[in-house]
Amino acid sequence: MKAHFNTFYRLLFIICASWSACFAQPKPAHVDKYNFINYNADTLYIAPSNPSTLQSFNPSIPQSFIIKFDSVVTHKSGNINIVHIGGSHVQAGTFPHTVRRELLKAYPDLTASRGLVFPYAAAPKCNNPTDYRTRSVGRFGLVRNAHQEHTKSLGIAGIAVYTLDSISEVRIVHHDSLTKFKTTKITLLGYAEEDSAFIPILRIDTAIFLPTKIIPKKRQFVYENICVTDSFAFSLVHKSSDSFTITGILLENENPGITYHSIGVNGASVDAFLRCEHFEEEIPLLSPDMVIFGLGINDASGPNFDPSVFKENYLMLVNQFKKVNPNCFFVFITNNDSYKKIGKKYQVNKNALKVREIMYELANETGGAVFDQFEIMGGLHSMEKWRLAKLAQNDRVHFTKTGYELMGKLFFNAMLSFLNINFIKTTSY
Repeated sequence: MKAHFNTFYRLLFIICASWSACFAQPKPAHVDKYNFINYNADTLYIAPSNPSTLQSFNPSIPQSFIIKFDSVVTHKSGNINIVHIGGSHVQAGTFPHTVRRELLKAYPDLTASRGLVFPYAAAPKCNNPTDYRTRSVGRFGLVRNAHQEHTKSLGIAGIAVYTLDSISEVRIVHHDSLTKFKTTKITLLGYAEEDSAFIPILRIDTAIFLPTKIIPKKRQFVYENICVTDSFAFSLVHKSSDSFTITGILLENENPGITYHSIGVNGASVDAFLRCEHFEEEIPLLSPDMVIFGLGINDASGPNFDPSVFKENYLMLVNQFKKVNPNCFFVFITNNDSYKKIGKKYQVNKNALKVREIMYELANETGGAVFDQFEIMGGLHSMEKWRLAKLAQNDRVHFTKTGYELMGKLFFNAMLSFLNINFIKTTSY
């Protein structure tokens, strides 16, 4: 009887241990099912679409990222920095923040810093990401890299707000109860046109902080030894004849884990970021391990789309990141199916097929991967089905909030599957 009793408890222990181990593994995000979505395409494609170009693929780059990611997860030390770059799909914030939230839900012990933010809504009629709010005092103008010529020099965020008012303020308020970030260091990226002695004042509740470092050549004001969990403000008091320009705000802490930066500018194309004077020199601030490119929808919208120029520009942008981290892992998100309005009618934009082909070529040549958003949607003409299901807007280019959340969850699931499957492969070497 005693032997049976001990055997029972040994079996119970094994079952409980297996049960616990099962639940310790990150789970895919739940996604609603629609009969027009190709869920089988929800993956990160590593193999190139053209087998004849397979020899140029470098498998060491995704393996390097996977091994580092696993090391951070296993040992709870070090950081993984993910940078998501795009146009309006990213500026709206829902897609990237859905991925961010799902990652931190999957790895709750690895919540590092919030990363790069920008006070979009300080300027009139400029939409802000969903996970934080921007409040401002005074009048602010806006400069975007989407314009061929811009009056202010731009950096890593690809956008700037500026004010001529002698007294103004920009406040950032965290607005997501599901994700909490602690910030111990803030770097304000910005500059005054003339007044070199100008110093922005950081306010956290009733406390006031002056920068611990000012690096004029890099247009940086650094504030250390602080503690922020929800909101902060910058007071800008300067001569009325001068202006102050903000080109980004970097939020950091000393926690190991995952930081997910998002960089989005309405109307931005690939070459728009190449036009940013200080973009390349500010990349080291983000220490990129993985870059998610969601650029291409604006490049392919015009009648003069040139695939060869598009690819050349992309490779130049990729090389700027590779200079900082030669093992940086790149993921290229194909264009969504979209329409162009010609007169009073909408016509499907077949340039999406050309962009898709180039994305696979870029992934092959850079050792990267493709998230085939176009294929997931259902290919050409699928946008209409998404619109009728209220997953896309009537402009037939942008998704609704529900659509962006769905696509963000699909991306997270593809990334999670990629990490789990491929880490098994790398450990067998």
